[in-house]
Amino acid sequence: MVSEDGEQLGILPVKDALDIAVQKGLDLVEVAPSAKPPVCRFMDFGKFRFEQGKREKEARKKQKIISIKEVKMRPNIEEHDFQVKTRNARKFLTSGDKVKVTVMFRGREITHPDLGQRLSVKLAEELADISSVEKKPKVEGKNMVMILTPRLDLDKSNEK
Repeated sequence: MVSEDGEQLGILPVKDALDIAVQKGLDLVEVAPSAKPPVCRFMDFGKFRFEQGKREKEARKKQKIISIKEVKMRPNIEEHDFQVKTRNARKFLTSGDKVKVTVMFRGREITHPDLGQRLSVKLAEELADISSVEKKPKVEGKNMVMILTPRLDLDKSNEK
């Protein structure tokens, strides 16, 4: 048994502990049910839940949510269009998002997956300074998919 100010009260029967809790106008809360004997504490349970909710909310605020942005291309993309796609991917990566690179094949283009492979590798090389390849280019149906992630060493250098 632990009092509301953290003082050890020793082992008490449940009935006596409940009587003390009622006298003090507090709740009897089981803090560590797996301990032998279980540890209980006198506290205002509503206030405890409120404080716990505040801590969880604060922890959620500090989490960085990483979303996946997609860049779609065709195997016979022009150089300028490729540079635009590269610029967009760079913007996504610097803002901390993952980038899914999709090379879409139409009709018989799928018989030349090497074109899509070369295009994906070229994009990965262009962005090598700020990203790393999480998933290598792989054909999935009529698309070739590759996933790039922002490099972790850059995030740490930006925080300093």
